[in-house]
Amino acid sequence: MSFVERHGLWSEAQRAAARELLERVARGGVEVVRFSFADQHGVLRGKAVTAAEFAKALADGVTVTTSLFAKDTSHRSVFPVFTPGGGFGMDEMQGAADALIVADPTTFRLLPWSPGSGWLLCEPYFPDGKPVPFGTRRLCRLALERLAAKGFGYLAGLEIEFHVFRLVDARTRPEHAGQPGEPPEVAILTHGYQYLTEHCYDRLDPVADLLRRDLAALDLPLRSIEVEFGPSQIEFTLSALPGMGSADAMVLFRSAVKQICRRHGYHATFMCRPRLPNVMSSGWHLHQSLTHTDGTNAFIPAEAGAPLSATGRHFLAGLLAHARGAAALSTPTINGYRRYRPYSLAPDRIVWGRENRGAMLRVIGGPGDPGTRIENRVGEPAANPYLYFASQIACGLDGIERRLDPGAPDDAPYESKGPLLPRTLAEALAALREDPVLREGLGAGFVDYFCRLKEAEIARFNLEVSEWEHREYFDLF
Repeated sequence: MSFVERHGLWSEAQRAAARELLERVARGGVEVVRFSFADQHGVLRGKAVTAAEFAKALADGVTVTTSLFAKDTSHRSVFPVFTPGGGFGMDEMQGAADALIVADPTTFRLLPWSPGSGWLLCEPYFPDGKPVPFGTRRLCRLALERLAAKGFGYLAGLEIEFHVFRLVDARTRPEHAGQPGEPPEVAILTHGYQYLTEHCYDRLDPVADLLRRDLAALDLPLRSIEVEFGPSQIEFTLSALPGMGSADAMVLFRSAVKQICRRHGYHATFMCRPRLPNVMSSGWHLHQSLTHTDGTNAFIPAEAGAPLSATGRHFLAGLLAHARGAAALSTPTINGYRRYRPYSLAPDRIVWGRENRGAMLRVIGGPGDPGTRIENRVGEPAANPYLYFASQIACGLDGIERRLDPGAPDDAPYESKGPLLPRTLAEALAALREDPVLREGLGAGFVDYFCRLKEAEIARFNLEVSEWEHREYFDLF
């Protein structure tokens, strides 16, 4: 009996997809399949398995070291993995022991930029069949199950801003290696500040067309491609998908964009605010609504002039009530907090508005509009989508359960007396640790684990001498 069968890890739909997949690989044309899982940072990790070994890998999983869960964004181990309990207080994690990543057969894709390569999204398990508690896709699924128990589904659409540069020097000489390595030297493709102009789009069209064709071949629900405000900045929007669909789409989208661009001499980055002259911040706007069991939108108001239904208002109020703690999940990098600036089309305080792009939460729609939703404008494009979604659901559910009131909208969000968003990642992590709803929704153990990883990044950052310091003090003193 296989690992998957022994522990009952697949639904009937997944078992049917697995049978079809085995037949497809047996027919030929697929030479290697990448088994990938989204780690704590939302970065895809895994192994490539040959077609000859595919059936076994699909049934029994693929081994990876548990030390992957100890890594910060420099790929350094934050936890002492070779001590008793591996630094986690868990025997299964001691000594960088093995875990298994088990594929979801329904996620299979052929990678158009890598002929003969397939791809599967996986989740991590211990050899005894227990899920690894730091698997973020599972945390999102648990949040969706809690939402379903209340009679609701989750629907999300994505607006993703990012930068694409021409690669000038990949910095691949030995002296450029490190943890992290030297970033590449790049050149801009457009001068910027020409938002939505067609001639600027045409300059980006060669790379946009590369991305469009390959992303469409992955069955990602592309909706629009837009020239953003900053130099070499672009935005893709994806149509709404139910449940975990948009979170899965986001991890595949980011990884695909980076790989496609690199193969054609470009560098794509989802870093929020690159340290390059004149470059603007990128955001990730999350459009979300709840659905009833019959699929209808639970946010549509019945009352004329109302922006949201009672359910929608309570959900909105929950997002406001826990916004400071949730910021660590929507904006999990030190760099992301450089974006929270007044009068910048990015929020700087915790307020909501009706069709107001300066507010953190923008309410769109109204009576009779099936697209009624809440747009959260707080996120950065580097966020782990599973944690972002799970945090939104936990906060919104608390608002529904406690029947919270969001108050009146702010028509002047940058002059509002509303509370400020955290100014630093450290401030956001402190708020996350203290938020009982998020600790319960994500699990207290996971919150403490996540904060420790991020605090290690902050500690490394605080030891670095920045250019600002050198410019400020070197000549003066």
